[in-house]
This record gives sequence, C-alpha cells and structure tokens, in this order.
Amino acid sequence: MKYNAKDIEDIIYKYLPECNGYQEDVIAAMNYAVRAGGKRLRPLMMKLCYDMFNIDDDKALEVFMAAIEMIHTYSLIHDDLPALDNDSLRRGLPTVHVKYGEDIAILAGDGLLNYAYETAAKAFSERPADLAVEQAYSYLTKKPGIYGMIGGQTLDVVMSGKSLDEKQIQYIYENKTSALIECAMMIGATLGGADEKSVQQLEEAGRAVGLAFQVQDDILDITGDEATLGKPVLSDEKNNKTTYVSVYGMENAVAYVKEMSDKANSILGEIQVSNENARNELIKLVNMLINRDK
Repeated sequence: MKYNAKDIEDIIYKYLPECNGYQEDVIAAMNYAVRAGGKRLRPLMMKLCYDMFNIDDDKALEVFMAAIEMIHTYSLIHDDLPALDNDSLRRGLPTVHVKYGEDIAILAGDGLLNYAYETAAKAFSERPADLAVEQAYSYLTKKPGIYGMIGGQTLDVVMSGKSLDEKQIQYIYENKTSALIECAMMIGATLGGADEKSVQQLEEAGRAVGLAFQVQDDILDITGDEATLGKPVLSDEKNNKTTYVSVYGMENAVAYVKEMSDKANSILGEIQVSNENARNELIKLVNMLINRDK
C-alpha cells in the first residue's frame, strides 16, 4: 500500500471522543488540537514498522496509532502554554490556549494523555492474553513519561536560559523528541511479531531519527519561514533556549542531521524483515526529515 498522512488521519479520527455532555468544552479543545493537522509521523512510523513484519489488518495496531498521536498532541498543547514556550500559532492555527483559554488548554492536554491510554487499552480486548499487546502497552506507558519525553522536557524547562553541556543537550533531545519516535517504532514491530533483536534495533534507529528531527527543528527555527512552518520562528531565541545550533553552529548542525539520518538508514537496512516495501517506505520517510522545510 501507499502510506500517507490522510490514511493515518482516517484511523486516528475514528477514535476521537464525541463532543457532548458537560465536558464538551474540553473535548472540543482536544479534538481541535488533533484535527489541526501535522505530519502524523509517529503513527505512520508505527504502521510501517508493523508492516515490515506483518501485513494483516489489526485493530490493536489502530488503537495504538491513535493513542500515540493523542500523546504527541497533548505534549504540543502543553509546550505552547504561556508557562513554557508561550506560542500563539501551531500548524497555521491559533494554539489551544489562545482559542479556548489557558485553563481549558491544560485540561485538554491532560484529557488527551488520559484518553490515549483509555484508547490503547482497547487492544487487550482485540487480542486477549497476547503478550505482544502487554509489551506494547508497557512501551506506551514508559517512553512518554518521566524516564522519557517528560524527563527531557523537564531538563529543557529547568535549564532554559542557562548554558548546557553536551551531555545535557543529548539527554534533552534523546528524551524530549526521540523517546516518542522510539516508542512508535517499537510498538509497531512488537505488534507485528518482530523478535527482540529487531525491536532493539528499531529503538536505536528511532533514537537517531529523533535526534535528526530535533536538530532539524532547531535549524528551521532560525532559517524557516513562519508561513511554511505554521508556527513562529526564532522561538528558541525568544525563550533563551540553548540548542544544538547555538552551541555547535549551523554547519555542524546540518552535518549532524545527515549523520543521524544515515545512521538510522544503516540500522534499518540491517533488520531482517518480510516486507521490503514497508522498509523502503520507512527509509524514505527518514530521508525526508533531512531536507524538510516545515
């Protein structure tokens, strides 16, 4: 099959909550944030990693795809809040706190995180007593948490306006960005029946992809166009954040994106898979990150 964001969105939207009841304000904000668009990178990677090992349709995979995009979206809602990055534009639209107020934005982020686990839990009834589902759920609970994405975001916030050393930058990028990509790839492969070695290889590849993606994001924050990006530029400078570019320079940052992308491609090429088309699509997606302009 041909993989694209529209196919992924059709799956994600099936699992969004209906907007009614006394809680409809927060549900409206949750759905607004998810429907605002995006690359759908994480659920797409999850699907591709699944298809590398298994081409059967799987409702358990679908609920995890929806769940990881909900988690990613919640993190963006909270990133944009006045207490953090204080951004007013996301994907060319007003950020959630601008449109619905800061109070509802906080609750919408909380709601998406909780609803993600509620959604993913449907996999247990789709594939009862399946150890792969249990393992996938454990990845979903750990990688976005305090030993993953939130851990990286915490150091990023605490060190805002302060000088970072190489180890601290690496920690922030590996956790704030890479962890959720690793999570997506590991879940896809696990549900698809991959062996432990392949899942570990995909974790390593996902880490390299995340590092490339984040440094490219740093580059675009300086060189990008606000209309193309759909969000403000020079946000890192405004928030006094140390980035790979500010520490190592633009030339080294560009080289690092290529180095990490090449590393990911190399690892992906070594994995024993049953579906070469899915592997090729995944490699193509990784390469797209090198030259993306938004």
